[in-house]
Amino acid sequence: MASKESNRTSGRGFASMDPDRQRQIASKGGESVPADKRSFSKNPELAAEAGRKGGRSVPASSRSFSKNPSLAAEAGRKGGQASHGGRTADRPAGGD
Repeated sequence: MASKESNRTSGRGFASMDPDRQRQIASKGGESVPADKRSFSKNPELAAEAGRKGGRSVPASSRSFSKNPSLAAEAGRKGGQASHGGRTADRPAGGD
């Protein structure tokens, strides 16, 4: 009979680490990024400028949403359904 250990694939990697070690590594997230560039939530002007810069990098002729508002609306609906599990105001999650 096979042992439980034989069901593991390699015993390597983040998922196989001790939970305390995982927390220690995860807590370091973002430390390599300078504080002034770390978060758009702390600097809305920086976020706005990044958005403008990104928008300028795409030629107007290639901006499909600006040429087709119904395509943009459909994409927004799909995004909302994906992030909210398809719930609507009149049909909350878990309700039948």
